[in-house]
Amino acid sequence: MYGLIGKMIAKPGQRDALVAILLEGTGEMPGCLSYIIATDPTDANAIWITEVWDTQDQHDRSLQLPAVQAAIARARPLIEGFGERFVTEPVGGVGLS
Repeated sequence: MYGLIGKMIAKPGQRDALVAILLEGTGEMPGCLSYIIATDPTDANAIWITEVWDTQDQHDRSLQLPAVQAAIARARPLIEGFGERFVTEPVGGVGLS
């Protein structure tokens, strides 16, 4: 399995709108086992995204899906920047086989 944990920073006052866009674009992504969007309770503009994929290749290919491309285009104006990014190798847990 392939995992990513990343921090995205929304422009001030845009976090909820950015979260909504990110959640819309995640319906059909082949190989995606888990895609969690979480707000940061200590930073009003921060979002944490935790992903688990069957393979890194499936993650990389997902970025070319029309729905994902549309979500990226809509989200880009709301993004101030990015914080930490971690690649992981998930080994299991609730919701993963």
